[in-house]
Amino acid sequence: MKFPILRRVLRALVGLPRPAKRALAGRRVRRDGQVLDLDVQMILRLLALAAAPGEDPPLTDQRRLTDEAASGLAEVTRGVASRAMSIPVPVGVTREVPGVLDARLYEPDDLAGATSGLLVFFHGGGFALGSVVSGDPLCRALAQQAGVRVLSVEYRLAPEHPFPAGLADAVVALRYALDHREEFRAGAVAVGGDSAGANLALTSAHQLARRGETTAEFVLALYPVTDAGRSGGSRELFADGFGLRTVDVEWFEGLYLPEGLDPIRPTALLDADDLGVMPPAYVATAGFDPLRDEGEELVAALRAAGVPTVARRFPGLVHGYAGFAGLVPAARDAVLDAASALRAGIALTGRPETERGDLMAHDGVAADRA
Repeated sequence: MKFPILRRVLRALVGLPRPAKRALAGRRVRRDGQVLDLDVQMILRLLALAAAPGEDPPLTDQRRLTDEAASGLAEVTRGVASRAMSIPVPVGVTREVPGVLDARLYEPDDLAGATSGLLVFFHGGGFALGSVVSGDPLCRALAQQAGVRVLSVEYRLAPEHPFPAGLADAVVALRYALDHREEFRAGAVAVGGDSAGANLALTSAHQLARRGETTAEFVLALYPVTDAGRSGGSRELFADGFGLRTVDVEWFEGLYLPEGLDPIRPTALLDADDLGVMPPAYVATAGFDPLRDEGEELVAALRAAGVPTVARRFPGLVHGYAGFAGLVPAARDAVLDAASALRAGIALTGRPETERGDLMAHDGVAADRA
């Protein structure tokens, strides 16, 4: 199904009465004390049919996501999100960051000349897929809703560039932003990402801190990868039928981690003995996500190490829910929650905040949620 057609179909379906959506989605899905969001269930069913009518093939049997497909998916989410979330969309401009492939700087119109927070962002995609194009809708939403500039960074992808290439790029990009904070008019620098990008955000912040270097003031991690090679728990409970499959996770891990390399060390912070050096963090997980448990175990480990950490589980959502934010109210709320946490996290660093006049109202909402 072509993306423009798919976009129109999705818009129409989410506006249907609840009984009609239930008929399309199928029987209610309850697992581990959670109920799958109805809109998510319906969209997953449609996307599976659109990808391969009559079957639900694993990602490992599909071709790698092309730039054209990533652009189309971004257009679906961005086109709907800009209207559904009623936000002006800031313009992304190319920004040279020495030592990395490329970057886009997002700056809301009302931040021109003002000091604000800066979020260094890494897209998801299993360390092997995605780009600044696929990360575009989420970056725009975070920039506008949190009132910050966002620097979205390309990094080298597996299998052509396995570990440690992606992490090395993330460290270079974060260090560059910290060293040039005045150039970015950044009162505070945060680092964040979703899925594999969330792992890069966490590990790059940790790498700088453990070396005694200045690191980010705040970490925003949405449904992060934290423990490659594990089994059981959420990886077994939600292994199939919820978008990201456990077999796909294992495939991505095999691409990213060279043969013979310890599968845990490059992606996990759970076994680190110096988590106390980490900055404050916001970690969000989705209830129906194979990666749920490892994200929540990281929260427990950070808190045990004395790191201020806000944790959110969105029980009815699936991995990659930010891609549904323009269509699914629960996903939209989850992205807005992340934006509020980002705003609050930056404000609580004690550095100068943005000059926007609506800060106090939004920070009040963020404080209530945090």
